[in-house]
Amino acid sequence: MSIHNLSFLFEPTSVAVIGASDRPRSAGAVVMRNLLTAGFKGPIMPVHPKHRAIAGVLAYPDVRSMPLTPDLAVLCTPGETIPGLIEDLGRRGTRAAVVIAGDVDKEAMLAAARPWSLRILGGGALGLLVPRIRLDASFSHVPALPGKVAFVSQSGALSTAVLDWARPRGIGFSHFISLGDAHDIDFADVMDYLANDDQTRAILLYIESIGARRNFIPAARAAARNKPVLLVRAVPEADDHPVGKFLAESLARPEDAFDAAIRRAGALRVHDIDELFGAVETLARAKPMKGQRLAVLSNGGGTAMMALAEMGGPGGGQMATLSEETLRKLAALMPRGWKAGNPVDLGVDAAGKRYADMARVLIEAEEVDATLVVHAPNAMADGLEAAQAVIDVQKRHGGAVLTSWVGEEAAAPARKLFAEAALPTYDTPGRAVRAFRHLVNYQRNQDMLMETPPSQLGGFAAAKGTARLIVGRGLAEAGGNLTEPDAKALLSAYGIKTQDTRLAPDVDGAVAAAEAVGYPVALTIASPDVARKWDVGGVALNLEDGAAVRSAAEGILRRVTETRPDIKVDGFTIQRMAFRPNARQLIVGVACDALFGPVLVFGEGGRAVEVIRDHTVGLPPVNLPLARGMIGRTRVSRLLQAHGRRPAVDVDAVAEVLVRVSRMLADNPEIVACDINPLFADEHGALAVDARIRVAPWEDTDLRHFSILPYPAELEESARLHDGSPVTLRPIRPEDTVAHSEMMGRMTPQDLRLRFFGQVRQIHHHQMARLTQIDYEREMAFIATRANKDGTPETLGVVRTVTDPDNRRAELAVLVRSDMKGTGLGSMLMDKIVRYQRARKTRAIYAQIMIENDAMIRLAAKAGFKKHPSDEDPDVVEMVLELV
Repeated sequence: MSIHNLSFLFEPTSVAVIGASDRPRSAGAVVMRNLLTAGFKGPIMPVHPKHRAIAGVLAYPDVRSMPLTPDLAVLCTPGETIPGLIEDLGRRGTRAAVVIAGDVDKEAMLAAARPWSLRILGGGALGLLVPRIRLDASFSHVPALPGKVAFVSQSGALSTAVLDWARPRGIGFSHFISLGDAHDIDFADVMDYLANDDQTRAILLYIESIGARRNFIPAARAAARNKPVLLVRAVPEADDHPVGKFLAESLARPEDAFDAAIRRAGALRVHDIDELFGAVETLARAKPMKGQRLAVLSNGGGTAMMALAEMGGPGGGQMATLSEETLRKLAALMPRGWKAGNPVDLGVDAAGKRYADMARVLIEAEEVDATLVVHAPNAMADGLEAAQAVIDVQKRHGGAVLTSWVGEEAAAPARKLFAEAALPTYDTPGRAVRAFRHLVNYQRNQDMLMETPPSQLGGFAAAKGTARLIVGRGLAEAGGNLTEPDAKALLSAYGIKTQDTRLAPDVDGAVAAAEAVGYPVALTIASPDVARKWDVGGVALNLEDGAAVRSAAEGILRRVTETRPDIKVDGFTIQRMAFRPNARQLIVGVACDALFGPVLVFGEGGRAVEVIRDHTVGLPPVNLPLARGMIGRTRVSRLLQAHGRRPAVDVDAVAEVLVRVSRMLADNPEIVACDINPLFADEHGALAVDARIRVAPWEDTDLRHFSILPYPAELEESARLHDGSPVTLRPIRPEDTVAHSEMMGRMTPQDLRLRFFGQVRQIHHHQMARLTQIDYEREMAFIATRANKDGTPETLGVVRTVTDPDNRRAELAVLVRSDMKGTGLGSMLMDKIVRYQRARKTRAIYAQIMIENDAMIRLAAKAGFKKHPSDEDPDVVEMVLELV
């Protein structure tokens, strides 16, 4: 993960083409032609051992003979020549190269590049295009138009198809990049570069595979905070996901884990290239929405039904239920006998005024988050007049409005009006509804991006010592499977209610255990080799006395011996039957994805869980909002609501189970699989009836690392100010938003001006959320906090660093509440952040400070920072602390 030297790739001032050629249709000939035709302004130097000129440009026999060192080299030679050429270019001073050949010795090539920090795009790359600087360093047959969208793809064939598709549609690009085999430069590197490129409005990705997840997720999250990140992923034709010994392992397929990662990254996944470019236009034009409820306004029943049918399919969003007040307002605008409902029927003869009046009612309705206006052409209505009316009412009253004027020739003028007014417009109602879903899902993912799970849940402290003892016992067992009593004890240590379970070694022990727990009881086979006890006849329920228990136990042993003589039997588990007549059966589980590491599984449980396959996958850590989101993505969430005489489930109790399992996983990284199935959930809460957990020794691999770092509670520490009063220094959390805002309110205007390099009139809520909701992979903010007299926390100061993707430099900012100056707080915060960055092995910390900010300059100097004048602003000084 590095943006080091990428500027030479994307902003070169000179280009060499190694293996340039005049041979028609050869890579060397096409690259030379493209560079010359595009009009690149810098020197273009062809290299060929035998030709004196290529395409009319003076050629050079080898790298050493070039009159100047090229920023970028495009290598069009066979694979076996690449390592040697990379070595020559690195020695010469070139810092970026595009490798066209796919049959390259990867290790030899990277070893040749490493001493010179030479960055390589490829091998097997189509190349790259940067239309803004007229750079076409590719062998594409179609040039790219300039634009504000960056497109990054692993597939060269698809890249050329996209260029061919985009040009006649007038779609342009800020960058068009073919990664090829991504031996060096990968998606993460490119996203890190483009995230801060002011010429790029959105980043579009075509992904076949991801090789370095630890780089990909932080880069995607960082980019998605700045601009939309949208992607298409090629799905493998064969689904060779193995069936795991745990249900969660069978359910958490790689595609599910990938989708979970994209959601938490704040990006949006779509299904095809057409949808990809349509989605980025939708996000650019549509107004923000506060929810996911859609109202449809149409002059034709058929077109309205098309929208309704599309909304009935899978995906986000829902049709709004119009209130009585809204329906009355709409009825007042329509002839008598009008049928109320959503979709809203305008009537085939609707004039522009009716469109405007009805649209205004829906825009102003509290229960409507977005309005889709549909027009079907007919002889009784003027489509252009209706379009202008919708544009005018949206300008006056705002609101999220989408449009669909159906047809071709008759609809074209209206669509032109909508485009000029920057209103999203679509040729069919179905596409409009899909676009609405893009907005819903993108906003949902952006909300998920900003969630940072806290270190604890509602003041609950887990019994970590007990948990570690249980995990240790599991590690000592062959296979790492916990006994069911131990599995439930581990869950109980994290506050998850469980049904008391006893383990018996034989039939007599099972009878004794049943007498101890009380009848009726459930009896099951205890075996580390059995994932689904029902499948081997290993379950007996509602046993009323000792004779029934004995008979059932003997029957289970007989059936297991006959059908599965290969399995190890440890005895029986016995628990009292849980009488929960209103309970729904759910599953909560843990699995480890090969790429994205530990994942959580939630869905409908019971015996048919793999047949029903109503589940969702999420990345830990999760908090309550993220857990509720997981629950809401399943069909079973509807069954959790009240229906008939069955009361609603306590959904928050179910969400708490997910949060507690997430916390258990963070504290005990040895856990590699977990099934809680069934989890009974009803109006009284949640109860783990059956539980299985497997542990394995810790390994430092992607399989075991969280994709998103949890709150680093280990960095909390206590300190004292000069007057002896205690404070806590800890990483910032989302729940610090209110206290952080209050701290800002107690700053003097001068202190805020010195911190933010200008007058600060107001810090908006979304800005405050951005300051308190950080990605610990890339940023750190330590606050000094203590309790007010009323017991609420107050923030006294904050120190913040943002580290570049290479971990070379971290930018520093410090803010101490104006009334806390002179207390030693500034030095305390500075020492805390320096220790943290040194532990991360960051090379240097720097701070841009206004030259008049004497206090901050003195504080930095006291910590060892050296003063350097700024090259960009004479009123600013740069303070630098070298750590390595």
